[in-house]
Amino acid sequence: MSDEIVRRDFTKLGTAAAIGLATSTVNTARAAANDRVRLGIIGVGNRGGQLIDAFLPHDDCEFVAISDVYKPYLAKTAEKLGGKVDQYEDYRKILDRKDIDAVIVATPDHWHALQTIEAADAGKDIYVEKPLSSTIVEGRKMVDAVNKKKRVGQVGLHRRSIPSFHQLAKEIQDGRVGKVTVTRAYRISNMAPNGIGHAKKENAPADLNWDAWVGPRAEQAYQDNIAPYKFRWWLGYSSQMGNWGVHYFDALRWMLGEAAPKSVVALGGRYAVDDDRTIPDTAEAVFELPGGSLLIFGQYEASGNPIFPTGEMELRGTQGTVYASGNGYEILTERPGQFQAKGRRGKASRVQAKLPNHEATSAHARNFLDCIKTRDETHCPLEEGHRSTIFAHLANIALATGQKLDWDAENERFTNSPEANELLEYEYRSPYKLPTV
Repeated sequence: MSDEIVRRDFTKLGTAAAIGLATSTVNTARAAANDRVRLGIIGVGNRGGQLIDAFLPHDDCEFVAISDVYKPYLAKTAEKLGGKVDQYEDYRKILDRKDIDAVIVATPDHWHALQTIEAADAGKDIYVEKPLSSTIVEGRKMVDAVNKKKRVGQVGLHRRSIPSFHQLAKEIQDGRVGKVTVTRAYRISNMAPNGIGHAKKENAPADLNWDAWVGPRAEQAYQDNIAPYKFRWWLGYSSQMGNWGVHYFDALRWMLGEAAPKSVVALGGRYAVDDDRTIPDTAEAVFELPGGSLLIFGQYEASGNPIFPTGEMELRGTQGTVYASGNGYEILTERPGQFQAKGRRGKASRVQAKLPNHEATSAHARNFLDCIKTRDETHCPLEEGHRSTIFAHLANIALATGQKLDWDAENERFTNSPEANELLEYEYRSPYKLPTV
């Protein structure tokens, strides 16, 4: 794995692509009825419902089948779609249908690998939600499966479909703020003191197939603060490093033209929230990048006040600092500092996003639909989504081991910790098996 792909992707998605992005949004690229993409979606809960909303404005696609192991989600979604959709508890029935062109995978993270690999094997194009995988080994197999079957794949890192992000990436790589030495992002939410609460182990509701929900993970008694949605705070099923962090890992490494970190260290714990979660309420991960900079991500769930004056990401360069979000970015130029010649600070510049952040997912869906027809590479193919998801996995593994970990990106292994390498995958619960690709 070389940096060539990252550099090439930016070249392809530079200024010209940004111009295209500005016009390829919700109201464009309408197709004739006989050119419609027939979609099936696996997982129609919280994020699945949002993705349906993102695809519905596009007249050249239609949902023909939905799948979920929770019956109320199926019923609600079928009603949203006017009842003209087939409903399945078993997602494999969608994959078996020859009349379905593409599938959307919006299940909990630990199901992404099996469903994506099986969808590729069934000849479907695939939109899979972030984070791509539940482990690094899964992610690599997902990439290989989609590439082997020559399927179109899009990972739901929708900031890659925001024109202002493409413009900012070009400015940074063109040296607008000088040498960037540190980038920082954070996820904030004050969940103190009770968080997701404490819940007793009990029988699952009759309308939820709990065993199927748990899937390949180890057997787990049902608790109502795991499913349907609170799995995001249980490491076996997800994490906030993966849920939110991956958006920022993706954007920042893309802007810097970086493929993978050299090393990672992370600290954190449950300091203020008393609940059943298995992830920290407060944590920071620091990555050292090969190009000579630090990437820092903070997960702060016991305090909700913003850190930066504007935006959700910060990039600090020798000639300026960027504050960026999905709604645009601001560049503050530097004044000469200590031991430097005197001078005046230049004017700040501010760029407002032409595409509002809330429309980015629909633009990402538009790009996926277009690429199904052209067979071009999407804005976030699985290789790119995998590289960004690796950052989330590395952060969680660093938290688990308490070690500074050195990463071999070529072989996707740690060079200094056998203990950490044991966390690159897990043993699937029988009868589930991660396919050989």
